[in-house]
Amino acid sequence: MRVSRATFDEVMFQTYVPAQFVPVRASGSRIWDSEGRDYVDLAGGVAVLSLGHCHPALNAALKAQADRMWHISNYMVNEPAMRLAQKLVNATFADRVFLCNSGTEANEGALKTARKYASTKYGEQKHRIISTTNSFHGRTWLAVSTGGSPKYTKGMGPVPAGITHVPYNDVDALRAVMDDDVACIILEPMQGEGGMYPGSAAFLGAARELCDKHNALLIFDEIQSGVGRTGALYSYMQKGVTPDILTSAKGIGGGFPIGCFMARAEVAEVMQPGTHGTTYGGNPLGAAVAETVIDIVNNEAFLQRVLVAEQRLRTGFAAINSKYNVFADVRGEGLWLGCELVAKYDNRASEFMKAGHRNNVVFLTAGNNNILRFAPALNISDAEIDEGLARTERAIAEVVSA
Repeated sequence: MRVSRATFDEVMFQTYVPAQFVPVRASGSRIWDSEGRDYVDLAGGVAVLSLGHCHPALNAALKAQADRMWHISNYMVNEPAMRLAQKLVNATFADRVFLCNSGTEANEGALKTARKYASTKYGEQKHRIISTTNSFHGRTWLAVSTGGSPKYTKGMGPVPAGITHVPYNDVDALRAVMDDDVACIILEPMQGEGGMYPGSAAFLGAARELCDKHNALLIFDEIQSGVGRTGALYSYMQKGVTPDILTSAKGIGGGFPIGCFMARAEVAEVMQPGTHGTTYGGNPLGAAVAETVIDIVNNEAFLQRVLVAEQRLRTGFAAINSKYNVFADVRGEGLWLGCELVAKYDNRASEFMKAGHRNNVVFLTAGNNNILRFAPALNISDAEIDEGLARTERAIAEVVSA
């Protein structure tokens, strides 16, 4: 059966506005479309492709496991899942891991765990969730309501009760809403969708302090920031603030759907048999791939290279901006950078993204359509960075000269 970009408009829900080209093959940081054109991928599948497209070690792990076992259900254990969990426990603050299928599910499970912990330890009145405006924590009902973007819940209300939002990096606002009825604070160590804002030491530290004071749990959503994206295995390791629960997905599977949330033993123990579950979570295929990703990424030399690549990108953005004066700010951490457009181009980031497609480079948008977002493969080569920057410059020149 032959399909084209028009097929999407004819048979699929119109909840996305995908590019006009159809990718059919990819390798490393390159994509080829159905017409044979190649693109430099500086988006990484929205920070998913931690090792690029079709990494040979991930392909080998998937194929080897596919010949052994695909699915076994959670009435039994499987070796890849246990090995992955053990490696995550060894590498982080956590004592227990729950494997699921996505970042949304990871955040949903983390929030359920926090509320269960609060009610078990302190009573039913302790249920409030504190989050931040313009945050993003997924698309299931509790997760999307916890995210601070009304556009994702408009027309679908009423939203669940007991959720309070404060401005990101606003310590005073956070202190003002905190009390003994709060079950948890959930934060991204750096806001991604909301505008690529790194969390300040004061804000993240205040969240930890307030949780300790009020017997609440601190959840870090590291769906995008985790697994090497910021130059550490998890971003909290660079922040000097340790959460009680951490969620991980996207990059941990390198493109294969898998997620998890992990916690201290005292927190995890409230989740007894029957309190939470998943059909496909922790399946042998996903766990085998994720285990291989962790083996590769959790390496000092690999993580240091991420920071070197970050500087190469920043240097390139500065050179572009010196010619075209389109960026008001370049911010972010590691290979997760946002270029905020100057006022002249406010709300026009999608135009630059589409120009990128016409010039054979893929990047993303963020914020209020005023940020160009870059999240390439963590192992992208210098040559691929330089070629991606050259194509990005051509896209910017096209929009500026229009």
